[in-house]
Amino acid sequence: MKVKVLSLLLLAFFYVNCLQAANDKKVSSPDGRNTIVFSLDAGGTPTYQLLRDGKMLISPSVLGFIEKNNINLANEFKLRKTSFHTKDEHWTQPWGENKSMREHYNELAVHLKNSKVNLTIRFRAFNDGVGFRYEYDVPSVDSLFVMDELTTFNIAEDGVSWSIPANFDTYEILYSEKPVSAIKDANTPMTFKTNSGVYGSIHEAALYDFPEMTLQRTEGTSFKSNLAPWPDGVKVKKPNHFTTAWRTLQIGDKAVDLINSGLILNLNPPCQLETTDWIEPMKYVGVWWGMHVGVETWTMGDRHGATTENAKKYIDFASKNGIRGVLFEGWNDGWQNWGGNQRFEYTKPFADFDIEEITRYAKERGVTVIGHHETGGNIPYYEAQMEKAYKWYKDLGIINVKTGYAGGFPNHLSHHGQYGVNHYQKVVELAAAHHMTINAHEPIKDTGIRRTWPNMMSREGARGMEWNGWSEGNPPSHHVILPFTRLLGGPMDYTPGTFDILLEKSKSSPKHKKWHGLDKGNSRVNTTLAKQLANWVILYSPVQMASDLIDNYDGHPAFQFFRDFDADCDWSKALDGEPGKFVVIVRKADDKYFLGAATNEEARTVHIKLDFLEPYRSYKAIIYADTEKTDWKTNPTEYRIYEKAVTSEDELDIVMAKGGGQAITFLKMK
Repeated sequence: MKVKVLSLLLLAFFYVNCLQAANDKKVSSPDGRNTIVFSLDAGGTPTYQLLRDGKMLISPSVLGFIEKNNINLANEFKLRKTSFHTKDEHWTQPWGENKSMREHYNELAVHLKNSKVNLTIRFRAFNDGVGFRYEYDVPSVDSLFVMDELTTFNIAEDGVSWSIPANFDTYEILYSEKPVSAIKDANTPMTFKTNSGVYGSIHEAALYDFPEMTLQRTEGTSFKSNLAPWPDGVKVKKPNHFTTAWRTLQIGDKAVDLINSGLILNLNPPCQLETTDWIEPMKYVGVWWGMHVGVETWTMGDRHGATTENAKKYIDFASKNGIRGVLFEGWNDGWQNWGGNQRFEYTKPFADFDIEEITRYAKERGVTVIGHHETGGNIPYYEAQMEKAYKWYKDLGIINVKTGYAGGFPNHLSHHGQYGVNHYQKVVELAAAHHMTINAHEPIKDTGIRRTWPNMMSREGARGMEWNGWSEGNPPSHHVILPFTRLLGGPMDYTPGTFDILLEKSKSSPKHKKWHGLDKGNSRVNTTLAKQLANWVILYSPVQMASDLIDNYDGHPAFQFFRDFDADCDWSKALDGEPGKFVVIVRKADDKYFLGAATNEEARTVHIKLDFLEPYRSYKAIIYADTEKTDWKTNPTEYRIYEKAVTSEDELDIVMAKGGGQAITFLKMK
């Protein structure tokens, strides 16, 4: 009898395991190093796991959603079929860190069904990471109200991480370095290095009509998706079918592999625009920094920055120095009510800002005016004027707009919820219809939609230069964390390039007034001058600003680097770096190369090979470097410029002071 019972138990065990094996499906990256394994558990709940070189990186993790009206989006699924697909294509983009891209992946599509729900979970395995998304269809109902996302990322072992806390309204928070197991919650990209030495970053791609995903640690090193909600607690409101954004995990052996990854872009659809020749990367200056350092204001008066006279001064400077764009903030009616009733008028300039004369004057000198739409968060008021405002700008010859959302959205709506995501996209598409480009501040995070909508040029979405004007500022480590975190999503309008590092000229100006509550009187830029030059290369944006007051650039030898610099690069590569410690990045534009290196609070020497240069050619390296006496705290503005003939066979030692950096221009020699 005992033998019979034992036989039955073994048979049952064998049956369960065979059933489980039948439900297991997997797909590997083209190089075989990244393997996704899909499975259904005994209750029909979808799960996945991720292996790197055969070792567990993400242990079995749950997939699915919870719906308000008991539509089962989470379990009781049965496997209908699987399908496999491989793609290996090269594609180009009109601008970008790399204009030529390779999209190479293996795909597993798992088709599931329960009593009411059809679900396809689509997995794509690339050499540089993986992505997956949900495709739901529920024919029996008209609409769905998603209350929670169950997607988990059970990181298999502890390690060190770099992230900011989850927040549904702002990303302007300093990054922290801590054990993965010590994170409470995080916005994405959330970057980590396991104790085994694997680098990873969790993010999302192709975010449309869906709230942003943040991460909530549940226990140990396990994280669950947490979506930005509507005010009523519902996370997502959809019709009876919907497709989510891709959940992504970039993977690398080295930290710089994450920077060099094309995963986020490759998970976005191809360009939807009929033509792109009207999209123009550029360098720019602008009436902006003066307000943040307290010598100018956004409102009319004797300190008003955006006046016709001042505008012409900036246009003349731009024309003289080969700078294409000039930005003006505080030009329109509504700024006088800042902090109160945020009702900006987008076709009504202040009386001292003659926009017709300014745009005429700029065009005559080969300069384009960059427009500015601050909303203060009053989205309904902005949307009611958008069509008229963008047409008016276009008629004036303005084809670039910086948008701003510095304020709460109405009715307790969040910046990063479904409502906000849809608004930001509405702006991008309206701008595209008028052949205009967008640089969004206080934005939704970048998820690679610039591949599909390349007029979405740049975003802020992290603590930028302005924090240095009226607070204790961004620490030196901030600039060498951003490339491994925020910038994995896409370009950032950080606005580097302040030469008056200690703000001495601003603070000594008779026009200076303290205006911000965080200003303790010790505001400055926590950097060396050479690092400010390097940040033009490191902190990538196709619309790259020289942030300082233009008087601080006149006659300054170091400004030659920006004159030579080209924001329209063709190819980029991160050569070396560690999050929060240092980074070295090189970019090519036409036949020029630009290298930027930066370090944290520690002095550092980095050895690099110049094998990225074109072989069999000689180059003049113009090097902007810290000196032996440079120190970001005590002597930040000392630097030196020297030249050296180099080839692709040469190597360089990049010597950086504490909080410093180095910038190099490589010019072909005849």
